[in-house]
Amino acid sequence: MEMEMAISLIRTSISQSQCVSVSHPLIHSLRSSTLSSIDESLRRKRLLSSCAPSQLNPIRSEVSFCVGTHLIPHPNKVERGGEDAFFVSNYNGGAIAVADGVSGWAEQNVDPSLFPKELMANASNLVGDEEVNNDPQFLLRKAHAATSSIGSATVIVAMLERNGILKIASVGDCGLRVIREGQIIFSTSPQEHYFDCPYQLSSELVGQTYLDAMVSNVELMEGDTIVMGSDGLFDNVFDHEIVSTIARCRDVVEAAKALANLASNHSMDSNFDSPYSLEARSKGFDVPLWRKILGMKLTGGKLDDITVVVGLVVSS
Repeated sequence: MEMEMAISLIRTSISQSQCVSVSHPLIHSLRSSTLSSIDESLRRKRLLSSCAPSQLNPIRSEVSFCVGTHLIPHPNKVERGGEDAFFVSNYNGGAIAVADGVSGWAEQNVDPSLFPKELMANASNLVGDEEVNNDPQFLLRKAHAATSSIGSATVIVAMLERNGILKIASVGDCGLRVIREGQIIFSTSPQEHYFDCPYQLSSELVGQTYLDAMVSNVELMEGDTIVMGSDGLFDNVFDHEIVSTIARCRDVVEAAKALANLASNHSMDSNFDSPYSLEARSKGFDVPLWRKILGMKLTGGKLDDITVVVGLVVSS
């Protein structure tokens, strides 16, 4: 089962980097977009000065996100824009989310992109709702309830408070990593019924609800980097590759694009021993026995929509 999605309610392509201080939430599809900078030591100081007026400061201050995004559709779905969707909002310290539509709905003549698009549009509209109160799990509840399209999607939402607390709610296999000083200090875990069948919010009663979401709180620091993505990223790129790619990029826009391109290249490489092929073999999926005898094994990336959101934590 492929998990993917795409949003095209507001088409935005910003080539300059700036902090999440835009006047409206952004809902994106296809194009690389942005909202600022990333990195380490000397490079970090330079980038932070262009993203926020403050210098690195040991005294805890209010923080927010600078964000870059990039989406690459499945090669067979380029004309339709794929089935991934995401939004970026400047609410509070910043809110980011990715939804990944379940492509199996196409077999029932249902456009798999409609459900994730509407889900993300509703989440974007409700992110500042008084009842939501900066709770991503409650945001999922209200956005899901407001979604009338037929279909289903995996989804992850992260909301940053000004005090540096990142609140995360996730249903399925979209993921998030927190990188600090070149090390991953936090990772979400995928939720699956079985291999390649993740938890998902659905228009049908058989799906999961906000109550099934995996909920986490992480205390962030200025200079931390957040990488969020659909499974098209994490099925094709190892964590150590994410860290090394982030380290050599000049800003969050470049980082999001580089990670998406790396995932795309791996997804089309039949010889690459990807995270997806490793998991498949661990679940008993492999080449026929005669090929095993010849020393062969199941390899290759997974063709999919790829959505990447990279956020840098900066002083507000």
